[in-house]
Amino acid sequence: MTKNPSRRDFSAAALATIAASTLPAPYVWAAEKKYDAGASDTEIKIGQTVPHSGPGSLYGVLGRVGEAYFQMLNEKGGINGRKVNFLTLDDAYSAPKCVEATRRLVEQEEVLALYGSLGTAPQTAVHKYLNSKGVPQLLLNTGASKWNNPKEFKWTMAGLPLYPTEARILAKHVLAVKPNAKIGILYQNDDFGRDFLGPFKKVLTDAGGTAQVIMEQTYDLTDPTVDSQLINLSKSGADVFYNISTGKASSQSIRKVAELGWKPLQLLSAGSTGKSILSAAGFENAKDIVSISYAKDAGPGRWEKDPGPMAFEELRKKYLPNVAPDNTIAYAGYGQAVTMGEILRRCGDELTRANVLKQASNLNGFHSPFFLDGVTYSYTPDDYTPMKTLFTQIFNGKDWEVSDRPVVE
Repeated sequence: MTKNPSRRDFSAAALATIAASTLPAPYVWAAEKKYDAGASDTEIKIGQTVPHSGPGSLYGVLGRVGEAYFQMLNEKGGINGRKVNFLTLDDAYSAPKCVEATRRLVEQEEVLALYGSLGTAPQTAVHKYLNSKGVPQLLLNTGASKWNNPKEFKWTMAGLPLYPTEARILAKHVLAVKPNAKIGILYQNDDFGRDFLGPFKKVLTDAGGTAQVIMEQTYDLTDPTVDSQLINLSKSGADVFYNISTGKASSQSIRKVAELGWKPLQLLSAGSTGKSILSAAGFENAKDIVSISYAKDAGPGRWEKDPGPMAFEELRKKYLPNVAPDNTIAYAGYGQAVTMGEILRRCGDELTRANVLKQASNLNGFHSPFFLDGVTYSYTPDDYTPMKTLFTQIFNGKDWEVSDRPVVE
């Protein structure tokens, strides 16, 4: 015999039906919201450390662009209805200051994640700490090979082409165009420099030919100039100059090569190919330099009508009028901010550190507005190589001429 429903049962069922019919459809079956530190119904707090002062202060614009981008997003309603609270702290490209600033972001500010922090040495200083805390350390502005280690350090992911990849491509280029090359190298005296040096030399050794490195010179970030190193290299008999430098050292070395009347084939690390660096060196002095490329340039030139640079220019004019239109470092910061925004958007209402990492490590195929056509992120949970498709390029004295054929590692 079927039991008749009680008045209480009927009332509860009726109320449930009414509630379901009056709620917006997406919320009827909505998953439970999940939050870690730094996230709530109204806010997502993320952080970053970059050198706003000191020898690497040229890269502080990365943080200022991030602030502008998330301000713009917040004015449009934020990400999934939440405002982004972005904190960019100064580490002066110093490992101890980076540790201090990172601990503040994690322990005092309680950010959900960090993204876009800069420098191999500073980020190495907080690498183990952030992984022990389970805090995502994403889209690093360094391409050190150590960041591709998802088994042991799953919370850390590079945002630039890995330095060994770049070095191998340039070494193969030298072998193709100057098989008997005598190579002089200037490199930054830290993990950044050495990460290029070893793979570059290994390609030459494995080739078994006559191309060889005949002199290496190092510099420290605190060195006021690199003049003495360039004088030594110019006297060595080298006909290829591999310039593994950053910031002002890149500008100084390019200018010094010209002043010395030295005419080698010049190779430049990709992180120093921005027009702000080349402008400081003198565009005419940078003519015929070879580098690798994966990204478009900002400002006047071949990309000025492209949607990516145009969107950056719109942001720059409104929020950062003191930043030069052709500041490619700033444009790179824009591309990374857009990518971090995409990671957070994909998280939906599950704003946990684990889900932030999950979304970041499944970005395979995502095209940043900073990237050349045909280049996408290649991250997978088992391989944190940021991108595997690169191009070679030559500076013509005014702009970079990118090769038509990509190089896939």
